[in-house]
Amino acid sequence: MDPRYSSYSTYLKEKFGFRVQKVSVDVGFTCPNRDGSVAIGGCVYCNNDSFVPSYARSRVPLKDQIKTGMEYLKKRFKAQKFIIYFQAYTNTYEKIEKLEEFYREALDHEDVVGLAVGTRSDCVDEEKIRLFENLAKDRFVTLEYGIESIYDKTLEYINRGHNYKSILGAIRMTKDRGIHIGAHIIVGFPTETNDEMVRMAEEISRLEINFLKIHNLHIVKNTPLARMYAKEPFRLFNYEEYLEFISHFIERLSPKVIIERFFTDTPHDLLIEPKWNKTHLEIMSGIEKELEKRNTYQGRLFKHNTVKSENVLT
Repeated sequence: MDPRYSSYSTYLKEKFGFRVQKVSVDVGFTCPNRDGSVAIGGCVYCNNDSFVPSYARSRVPLKDQIKTGMEYLKKRFKAQKFIIYFQAYTNTYEKIEKLEEFYREALDHEDVVGLAVGTRSDCVDEEKIRLFENLAKDRFVTLEYGIESIYDKTLEYINRGHNYKSILGAIRMTKDRGIHIGAHIIVGFPTETNDEMVRMAEEISRLEINFLKIHNLHIVKNTPLARMYAKEPFRLFNYEEYLEFISHFIERLSPKVIIERFFTDTPHDLLIEPKWNKTHLEIMSGIEKELEKRNTYQGRLFKHNTVKSENVLT
């Protein structure tokens, strides 16, 4: 049976001809909505310990993080080559000279085929994009933008510190430079209806990005959102509801967008809600079975609209 969605792992295997895995690293960056540049406290949902592996800690030298990560992924997944993923916080929020030093050190290994750099739209500029453009001339380079939501009301609610117009500008600056563009979104905020969340598939498609990570909202310990949720709980996707939602979302998403992630993984000791009591493999199997049951697939309802995104959605 043909796959019902465009998979990132399949894309990498077809591009490189062998198993490629991401090695997450943390070199001690922060964010402008943490240090007071645009806000304090960070995004309300963010606890870095909930998504960065234990070997990726800024107190460990970068080369050691890479070595440990590669050894682990070789044993677990039989990976042959690697993409170094600057994951924690905002990984372009530093002087250009320091950024280049980190990126070139990460690329200085025969088993490393490229970089993936997680960042925010308000932390890139022409000089930084030019650096990525130069690195991308002979390596696989992806800039991953945290979109989180296309709605300004949600970006304000989560203390993001920028609006959707900023995201459009950053993506426009990055296009046609030889750089792959990734994006992250989060679904389940109480500021949005189910229909508004589904509509994001059409808007994301119009951005013509390469890769997409979809996260369902988790309430994680030691975050402002956890305190907000304790005071005033709101509804989150249960397992069955999410299977239905993600099916509707995927069938409206352009088939050209490669899906890198379908849902959020949070360590059990940090997760408050929702608790589905399912493994990663069980959830993936559930999504695939739901698509099969509905006889649907990525892009089935995608409207090939050539109109570009110009307006901020509120």
